[in-house]
Amino acid sequence: MQAYDRARLTQQPGRSCPPSYRYPAEAFAGPAQLRARTLYVVGGLYGNRQALAALCSLAEPDATLVFNGDFNWFNVDPAGFPAVNDAVLRHVALRGNVETELASDDERAGCGCAYPESVSDADVERSNRILQRLRNASRAFPALRDRLAALPMYCVAEIDGCRVAIVHGDFASLAGWRFAHDSLHAPDAQRWLAELFPRAGVSLFASSHTCLPALRELVTADGPRAVINNGTAGMPNFSAATHGVVTRISTRPARPELRLYGTVLRGVFVDAIRVDYDHAAFVREFRANWPEESDAHVSYFRRIVNGPDFSVDQALGLRADTQRGRACAQ
Repeated sequence: MQAYDRARLTQQPGRSCPPSYRYPAEAFAGPAQLRARTLYVVGGLYGNRQALAALCSLAEPDATLVFNGDFNWFNVDPAGFPAVNDAVLRHVALRGNVETELASDDERAGCGCAYPESVSDADVERSNRILQRLRNASRAFPALRDRLAALPMYCVAEIDGCRVAIVHGDFASLAGWRFAHDSLHAPDAQRWLAELFPRAGVSLFASSHTCLPALRELVTADGPRAVINNGTAGMPNFSAATHGVVTRISTRPARPELRLYGTVLRGVFVDAIRVDYDHAAFVREFRANWPEESDAHVSYFRRIVNGPDFSVDQALGLRADTQRGRACAQ
């Protein structure tokens, strides 16, 4: 793509990254904001009330739940919007680009996804319209909008001495894509990751945003480090699957029947675990809000019923990538 066309593309709503989304990697080097023995990082709930209920049922009573953004998306009905937000805001919550944009009336960033070039204009435009419909629904709940606007963009947690930076996007932006699976497993990733961790002062980054999960491990001069991206808690993440995925970080191992893959850092277990929710009920609720030919139905329904064309091997970088740069809409 020519330089002029690339500059024009990145200025379009839905592809832009507002300056207010940005932060330096050194922002994570300060004191931890929370400490836990077991912590769940829940990215991309997307308004799925069934996944939220399933997660609350499977999490240990002493676990801390951190919703790291985009817990809203499909929940445009008058009952669904407050139900999701009232439940999530009882826990630790960070704002994703969805919460940031729906709490604002500035339409210049569109959905705020900062979609890469590989995502079609049609997908981007549908996402912008989904966000606008969600924003319109949220206007009936001004107190909730104010609470969403006040949420932080990131936090640092400590689990038995293991420092974890929890973000929505990546190490530099609320809507960054450097923690997407294709970026993490690219040939140059070892170099920039090795440079990143000393600046951030953490052993682990936990993110979401890109809608497809990933785990990248590396060994640095200071010991093992990792980045884990849970993809989405509220939609299928793998071909022919119907479960969501969340990240569990704990001093105790995950239940084997829930564990998909993971690693151990400084004696702390870091795992991607499955969230088996009432899929039929979710599909019924989705179709009630987003019938055929609606924007969300066109962008997401095939993924919701069949799962994306993606595998655990791809999440781990063990198989040639066929989803390079793909976004949520599949």
